Amino acid sequence: MTNENVSDLSYADTLWKAADALRGQVDAAEYKHVVLGLLFLKYISDSFQSRRDELEAELTRDGIKGKQLEKLLESRDEYTAERVFWVPPESRWPNLQNQATCPDIATLIDDAILAVERDNPNLKSKLPRDYARRGIDPVKMAGLINLIAGIGFKGSRDKARDTLGRVYEYFLGKFAAAEGKLGGEFYTPRSVVRVLVEMLEPYAGRVYDPACGSGGMFVQSEKFAEAHGGNKTDVSIFGQESNPTTWRLAHMNLAIHSIEANLGPAPADTFLRDAHPDLKADFVLANPPFNVSDDSGPLMRGDKRWTFGDPPVGNANYAWIQHFIHHLSPNGFAGFVLATCSM
Repeated sequence: MTNENVSDLSYADTLWKAADALRGQVDAAEYKHVVLGLLFLKYISDSFQSRRDELEAELTRDGIKGKQLEKLLESRDEYTAERVFWVPPESRWPNLQNQATCPDIATLIDDAILAVERDNPNLKSKLPRDYARRGIDPVKMAGLINLIAGIGFKGSRDKARDTLGRVYEYFLGKFAAAEGKLGGEFYTPRSVVRVLVEMLEPYAGRVYDPACGSGGMFVQSEKFAEAHGGNKTDVSIFGQESNPTTWRLAHMNLAIHSIEANLGPAPADTFLRDAHPDLKADFVLANPPFNVSDDSGPLMRGDKRWTFGDPPVGNANYAWIQHFIHHLSPNGFAGFVLATCSM
């Protein structure tokens, strides 16, 4: 591990301790979204500022100055053309940090995120916007904002993305470990994901995860394709997630890695509301919640996916397996994690 990696993770460790301090005020299964949402906001703000600095240098060299310079620096197209999220003034990190001690800082964060969604249609309704509802003490929120301010996502966009990717992965692992069994519903250990990806070798084609959690399978699939001479555009991503906050987390995780994905128009139960009914995937990668009662079973007797017969109501494992098979193309492959009793 490089010195830079160690530095990034030392920040993450400090943030983990700060998040730990929020446990008394935020439900254990939810507090990860408080930290990860702020990290995402800091990342897109830093990326925006880096592009703004580049643009200012270019325009100044061309002799542009004054009001014309300011107008061009605030031109949305100059950022989106470089695949940088447009961050409106009220959402930029320096503005939020300057107001960190305000009693209504949580509401200001919600407003900042709403403004980002408003100006970036591909993020609409996909970011956490419930900081005020959580009732976190403003002093603790200010402390968290000031801690996150110390993490720099500037420099080259690839470096910034890698930095945030490492911090996100660190956090997801820590949160999953803290939540025990429940943590597995949004995070699959990297080692398990790597085994599945390297077995299936998704160089190109349609990759599908019907219980995608925070999107780790997709990130590793894209990395595999690039590591073997491919391109992100060679892989098409399809997924689904029923938990609304985890669905938003997946969108943030994928946005960080510049991965375009179709996770359905909204969070939804894969069995009751299949977001991709006509999809035939080249690769299915999944770690679904297993050994749980399939409460929706009685509603789905005779479903077209149950080629091998209706799965038992008391266990969803066999429903998941048949769902995977149903969505595979004729030459497709599936790699998934299930309890040994299902094999």
